[in-house]
Amino acid sequence: MLDAGGSQRVADLMRETAAAELLPRFRNLSKEDVRQKRPGDIVTVADEAAEQRLASGLAKILPGVPVVGEEAVEKDPGLLDLIARPGEACWIVDPLDGTSNFAAGRDRFAIIVCLVQDRAAIGGWILDVPHDRMAVAHRGAGVTFDGAAVRGQPAAAPLNGFVGYKIAKAFDEQLSPGNRARLGRITTLRCAGAEYLEILAGRADFSLYRTTKPWDHAAGTLMMREAGGGAVQFGSDPYMPGQPLNAGLIAAPTEQALAEARALLEAARLPLLNRG
Repeated sequence: MLDAGGSQRVADLMRETAAAELLPRFRNLSKEDVRQKRPGDIVTVADEAAEQRLASGLAKILPGVPVVGEEAVEKDPGLLDLIARPGEACWIVDPLDGTSNFAAGRDRFAIIVCLVQDRAAIGGWILDVPHDRMAVAHRGAGVTFDGAAVRGQPAAAPLNGFVGYKIAKAFDEQLSPGNRARLGRITTLRCAGAEYLEILAGRADFSLYRTTKPWDHAAGTLMMREAGGGAVQFGSDPYMPGQPLNAGLIAAPTEQALAEARALLEAARLPLLNRG
C-alpha cells in the first residue's frame, strides 16, 4: 500500500512538522498555550498545530485514507471506529506524545504515526523530536532505528522495563521477594514513543500498560513484532490497535522477554484491569 518512497515522505513530513510546529514552541509556551482537556490531561497549541499539519500532509501521501488523530478523537470519539473497519485503511497520529514533558520543558517527546490496514498495523514511524532519532517499521519487512536494522537481543536478568505508575507500585507491594528479584529497574518516561525507542536501543526489555490508546502504542507494538518479539493484551490475545482501551498491553522485542514479562504479570495476581 505504501512503497519506500511513500514511507520516506511520511518520515520527512514528521521532521517538517517537528521543525515548524513543535521545536519553535518548546520551552516557549505561554499560559494561554496550555489547557486541560480533563483533570490531569493537558493539551497545547503545539499538539493541535502539529496534528493539523500531519493530517494535511498524510492526506496527500495516501488520498482518501482518513486520519485518526488524538486531538480529533477528543472532539469526536466516533473516529476510533475507523481503526477497526474490516478491509479499510486509516492513519493513526499522535502529534505530540509526551505533552506533559513538552509543557514542562523536559526533552522527552515524540511524534508517532501508524498506518493500519484491515485492523492491523502495517507501517509505523516514531520520531524522537529533541534528539532527531527515528524508528520505522513495515509489516513483514523489519524495523530500523536511524537507518540500522534492529533485532531484539536476549533480555537482561533481571528484566528492565517501562510500566504505568500504579503497576510499578503494585509490583513492589505484592510480588513475592523471589518474583520481584526477577525485575530490575522499572519506570516510565511519560512518553510511549521514547520508551519504545529505548527498548529498540537495548536499554529496556519490555513495556507493560493497562491503558492502550492506539496513538501511543500501534506503531511501537508493530516495531516490537518486527524486531522478533510481540505484543499481547493482559488476557493473552494479540494486541490490535482497535482493541478496548483498558485491555492492557505487554510488549517486548523478543519472545523470551515477552514470556518473562507475562509470567511476572501472572505471578502478581493483581486486578490490573481496574487499576492502571
